[in-house]
Amino acid sequence: MVERTLTAVETDLIERAHRVLPGGSLGNIGKDIVITEGKAGRVRDASGNEFVDFLLGSGPMLIGHAHPEVTEVVREQVDKGTTFFANNDQAIMLAEELVDAMACADKVRFTSSGTEATFYALRTARAYRRRDKILKFEGGFHGMHDYALMSMSPANPHDFPRPTPDSPGIPRAIEDEVLIAPFNDIETATAIIEQHHDELGAVIVEPFQRLLPPKPGFLQGLRDVTAQYGIPLIFDEVVTGFRFAYGGAQEFYGVAPDMCSLGKVIAGGFPLAALAGKEEIMSHFDPASGDALPQIGTLSGNPVAAAAGLKTLEILRREGTYERIFATGNTLRSELQRMLNEAEIPASVVGEAPLFDVFFTDGEITDYRSTLTANKQMLNRFNELLLARGVLKGDTKFYISLAHSNADVEHTLNAFASAIEDLKG
Repeated sequence: MVERTLTAVETDLIERAHRVLPGGSLGNIGKDIVITEGKAGRVRDASGNEFVDFLLGSGPMLIGHAHPEVTEVVREQVDKGTTFFANNDQAIMLAEELVDAMACADKVRFTSSGTEATFYALRTARAYRRRDKILKFEGGFHGMHDYALMSMSPANPHDFPRPTPDSPGIPRAIEDEVLIAPFNDIETATAIIEQHHDELGAVIVEPFQRLLPPKPGFLQGLRDVTAQYGIPLIFDEVVTGFRFAYGGAQEFYGVAPDMCSLGKVIAGGFPLAALAGKEEIMSHFDPASGDALPQIGTLSGNPVAAAAGLKTLEILRREGTYERIFATGNTLRSELQRMLNEAEIPASVVGEAPLFDVFFTDGEITDYRSTLTANKQMLNRFNELLLARGVLKGDTKFYISLAHSNADVEHTLNAFASAIEDLKG
């Protein structure tokens, strides 16, 4: 396989990035790579190297890069105007589609990022419940606001339910308002909720946490205990919404929350996200409610992003779409596990067909603390070997797209085989 080579153009861009960007990056991935083009299931860097792309912009490009139908509607909307602040037809139609698709959704509010969506979901739930504390799950990712950055990736976790801040700059008072439970442990989570039920404004969870599928009964157990005490249950579906099924993880796992956050796929590659929920909770956004919760965003419901999202969702509704995504993912996932087994490298491929990765460990991976047993240096090495062989992914996660072709799959399987051979050595 040909190793990745850098031209003077990309080297210059990387040097310039390090002069003007902290750490030389946008803050998302640390690789010294500059992407200049994406088409379908592949991207090119500034040196002209082509990669099968499993990063997919961290997930939004579920139907592939620069889909011609999405590009067409975006151009049409740009000619009509790019933002209005007032209501627009594209955002209204997208809101209708989200309400139709998601089991928990009676009403929708748009934001520009998933971070905002989860932040407002928590604020709205607290307004509805008139309680301040939230419960989240250790290792859960809900964006970059202060509540989300509690025990997202703690190096030295505290005993449950005490949180561990993941960033400097978070007020210490926030620690008193967040409780932490272990994912996939319904007994411990239930005990914490029962003990603190009269203080809790909300429970928020990724129904599929990062790469961890829920154990049978876990999500239903959360639904039961939160319903018992009248605590809003929020599914963070920024990642899983429209990816696992058209109705999101709610449909895929068969459990409906009270609210959900949505992003990535619904924007078709543009900056747009949303929170959706039951009428009695979402009514707090209504100025006529008498107890209105303000939410103002210059680009919330941006018509260009909404147009891209509408077309993306239309494409996903077509016959055979999810079957193809799952077939691609299952092939890659099963073949990767088979190759690792044959190489006698202790590893488990974890996740669902549209979203998975490998953990280099011989232990079972079910929650955040079990992920800490994996060999991260081995994963980093594997990622580097794949990149050199024309396969791009993030530090964790293979995102699968509808646009990944049979040739992309074959290229990736060959890269797996070659990279694993090097790992053995």
